[in-house]
Amino acid sequence: MLILKKVLLCKYWLFIILLLVIIISYYRTNLDYQSSYGGDEHEFRLTVIDIKHNDNKDIITFSGKEKLISYIDDFSFDVGDIVLVKGDLIKPKNNTIPNLFNYRKYLQSRGIYWKLDIKDISLLKNNSNLLYKIKSYITSRINRLPYNEYVYAFLMGDTSHFESDVKERYQTLGISYVLAIGSLQIMILTSFLDKIKVRDKYKVILKIIVIIIYILFTNKVIGVLRSGLCYILKSVLKYNKIKFKNYNIILLIGIFLLIINPYYIVNYGFLYSFSISIFISLLNDKISGNYLQRLIKVTTVAFLVSLPITMYSNFEINFLAIIFSLIMIPLFNYYLFPLSIIVFFFPFLSFLFSFSINIIEGIIKMLSSIDIFIFIFRKPSMIIVVIYYIIIWFTLNNKQYLIILIITLFIHNNVNKIIKESIITFLDVSEGDSIVLKENNHLVLIDTGGSKNYEYSSDISKYIKSLGISKIDKLFLTHGDYDHMGEAINLVNNFKVEKVIFNCGPYNDLESELIKVLDKKKIKYYSCIKELNIDKNKLYFLQTKEYDNENDNSNVIYTEINGYKFMFMGDASITTEKEIMNKYNLPDIDVLKVGHHGSKTSSGKEFISEISPKYSIISVGKNNRYGHPNKEVLDNLDESKIYRTDQDGSIMFKIKNNKLKIESCSP
Repeated sequence: MLILKKVLLCKYWLFIILLLVIIISYYRTNLDYQSSYGGDEHEFRLTVIDIKHNDNKDIITFSGKEKLISYIDDFSFDVGDIVLVKGDLIKPKNNTIPNLFNYRKYLQSRGIYWKLDIKDISLLKNNSNLLYKIKSYITSRINRLPYNEYVYAFLMGDTSHFESDVKERYQTLGISYVLAIGSLQIMILTSFLDKIKVRDKYKVILKIIVIIIYILFTNKVIGVLRSGLCYILKSVLKYNKIKFKNYNIILLIGIFLLIINPYYIVNYGFLYSFSISIFISLLNDKISGNYLQRLIKVTTVAFLVSLPITMYSNFEINFLAIIFSLIMIPLFNYYLFPLSIIVFFFPFLSFLFSFSINIIEGIIKMLSSIDIFIFIFRKPSMIIVVIYYIIIWFTLNNKQYLIILIITLFIHNNVNKIIKESIITFLDVSEGDSIVLKENNHLVLIDTGGSKNYEYSSDISKYIKSLGISKIDKLFLTHGDYDHMGEAINLVNNFKVEKVIFNCGPYNDLESELIKVLDKKKIKYYSCIKELNIDKNKLYFLQTKEYDNENDNSNVIYTEINGYKFMFMGDASITTEKEIMNKYNLPDIDVLKVGHHGSKTSSGKEFISEISPKYSIISVGKNNRYGHPNKEVLDNLDESKIYRTDQDGSIMFKIKNNKLKIESCSP
């Protein structure tokens, strides 16, 4: 206790230890974790420990040698059941589009290293665990309530039940944290326990036991875990009459959690929860006044402290978030939260809960459409994040530094006007094409991808925003096939697009549907053009002849960027290649986007010999049903360096100071 007392009275060195632990944690997240499973197992005896329903899928967490996760339809077992599962272990994917959410590391922060693809499942033993029985009863009771995702969030601190579009609206407003309270649940729980009349020693023990059970019950949700562990440590110290600073308690718990699980450092819930709580605790003396004054101060601190994390994870800031928070925090804390508890015990009042949620979601939807105060910020490096926190710390302690923060934000928002660079990214959109050309502050998108099973428009938009770009200057659609323009309408509806360029030939049904949207939004569009200027670069459209099929009509685009020659073939066939060779004296190409995903109908030997590409990019889906890329095409390209999106993820060509750097984003 004496050592702990000295630690808690220390003002600075816990911060130094935390910084070291953060650096070590980042290093540890890049090491290969030695799983308890080898990956070649196919039969498992597992306990069901959590069941969620989200985006039309049941998300099941199992406990075995370690935790496993599965996504299936209509799971018919209960929490606590022991089951025999036959299936395959699959490594969760890293993000294959740069700067976006890393699903593998997120699961690792929850102690999950494998996805389980279930082939067959059977019951071995019904649940006999009392804790699981209670959890099963509570979850089944919640599941019967309307808008039960809010009840899960308020009672269990679990926001994973929300549909992605609802979460995105809260995120757009900058108030997603109101859904994951954490500390409020612990406060109410301990307040209830305080009313029990027992000796202080036994009351502390009782609180510790109940909080630990609640933490386990909620599957260690970050908000509950942080506030629960902090409360336990505070209670022990208070009982032993040890003076302490609240921020040191939070720092100790943060250090402890990162040591036992370094992947928390890439969990945005962890970063938001700890950074905001530490800063509020450090500035506790300054947060005074009546309720409204304190609310304004806390909301301002939370907004400023969350800025660097939001820039790093979401790339856009809504500067109305403080105003929205002033409205929503009291509404959620003092109305919806207690109402959710009441509805849990008295379901006949659920009509009032539904009515309230309907109104609130209507307001949220309306407010999220206001984008005038939303600014896009390029994803910052970790050094920039540290600089932000230094400036924010000084700003919160002295308002005179606010001007420095504003200038920093202004520079960051306009950084693409300052930095001269070219980035050409071949995005992994499975069996489709989507290519982003960024030239300083200008951006061109060639094709949008499109899949019947997945939507990529949000990923493309997020990637563009991560570059610090707020609009698409030109959207080129090489042709009207779904895998090249299937996400065009979604992108146009959700992103600023200046002009759209179609290929030669008549419009098909998909293109006609897009044109209706363009007309409605008054977006200009053209077809069958020959050349176009983008910043200081000229793009040449080599295919202007009309054929009787979409592939032959594909736009073939040639451009030279900072001395490097690029050619984008769309789905152009050998017929188109021959026509282009007859019409133009083609130079050697540095980077070729291979035609038609490596199909044998494109990339003829004569054409490849003519242009002699140094690098060849094949945009192709993993294990696709077409057998792309074709072996003959790969043989034709054997003298170039081949990159494939199914193996390499997205491929980036970065040109700065006339030097080319190639990066990939492997699965």
